[in-house]
Amino acid sequence: MSNDGRMAEITAIQEKYIDELMAYPNVVGVGVGYRQHGNETTDELSLIVLVDEKLPVAQLAPEHILPTELEGITVDVQETGSFSA
Repeated sequence: MSNDGRMAEITAIQEKYIDELMAYPNVVGVGVGYRQHGNETTDELSLIVLVDEKLPVAQLAPEHILPTELEGITVDVQETGSFSA
């Protein structure tokens, strides 16, 4: 599948799940972009969930753990810090 087709597929998943994902604690945004592994950006298009602080899974209540994939699309949690206007 071309990157354009993959981008459209992930954007549709984003639109379907954005309200659910934004309801998680610390989530400040949801977008489509390239997955990060460590400090490296990969060439894998993913659903990106932006959080103000990325916490270890062990510190989260089970209901606050974000999914690792949605409908076969990788969910990548990326820390951004908090936003203010």
